[in-house]
Amino acid sequence: MALVSGYHHLTLCTDGVQEDYDFYTKALGLYSVKRTVLFDGTIPVYHLYYGSRSGEASTIITTFPFRKPAVFGRRGTNQSKIIQQAIPAGASGYWVERLNARGIEAEKISRFGIARVAFKHPCGIPHELVESSADNRPPIVNEAQGVTAEHGIKGIYGAAIAVFDRTAMDDFLTVGLSMKKEADSNEGLMFSVPNANGPNSMVEILHEANSPQGTWTLAGGTIHHLALNTGDEQNQLQLKAHLEGLGFTDVSDQKDRNYFKSCYVRSPGGALFEIAWSVEGGWALDEPADRIGTTLVFPPWFENRRDELIAGLEPANF
Repeated sequence: MALVSGYHHLTLCTDGVQEDYDFYTKALGLYSVKRTVLFDGTIPVYHLYYGSRSGEASTIITTFPFRKPAVFGRRGTNQSKIIQQAIPAGASGYWVERLNARGIEAEKISRFGIARVAFKHPCGIPHELVESSADNRPPIVNEAQGVTAEHGIKGIYGAAIAVFDRTAMDDFLTVGLSMKKEADSNEGLMFSVPNANGPNSMVEILHEANSPQGTWTLAGGTIHHLALNTGDEQNQLQLKAHLEGLGFTDVSDQKDRNYFKSCYVRSPGGALFEIAWSVEGGWALDEPADRIGTTLVFPPWFENRRDELIAGLEPANF
């Protein structure tokens, strides 16, 4: 039995906070799920969460906008490369037209025989909206932004990882994380993530032997990690022990993210993975359930730094 069921979230480091917020909530029609701050280190940086209106796991994209501290990274190989979200079959044309009308250059492409829309976040990180007929999640409807059920994003489809050695990830993804290889061609490799509702999310491996090594630290313009959902703490700790037993010893201790608990593991192909589960109460721990993502909140251990952190954050019009 797989200890993973789908994605929990995807996290990237971006540039300006306002352009980030407008990109996800206005252009893509996602909702603000949580506004908080980076829990690690001392630099005041927003941690913004976007997804469905109620913030279901598997719909969440999170960002750290790093423009104010001016910490920037390098996109390259041995690093997660593309953020992917699922859309209904036949919706590509709508999104190409919508994004281009908003000044976001977008085009329809195909990989592994699957239609998708390719475009970039304002900070340059590649994104794709992937047509997924097998995905039975309800689309995210955002009437205020003109996004209907016919075209709305369903949630995370997955991510593409650029690697120097295209075979390095096989054992990690299959033996380590119970994924199934779905494709192996000159376009790359594709693995399906275990999911209770059937395979509707993927990890794609792209061979980029001549690109520079990508940044692994928290740095603007790069994807930081891909988080898989273990559902509960028992599965998380069992999976952590399983990975360590296979020899993947670069696995962190459990970290408290207030709304969920996390462990991190560096994959052989360089991409950082997280295994996570949502705590009881989730996003409603510090905001009413019907108003999540509307106020700036801090974890209890940062309350004594509230004024300092607010003063250090980049201004934004949320």
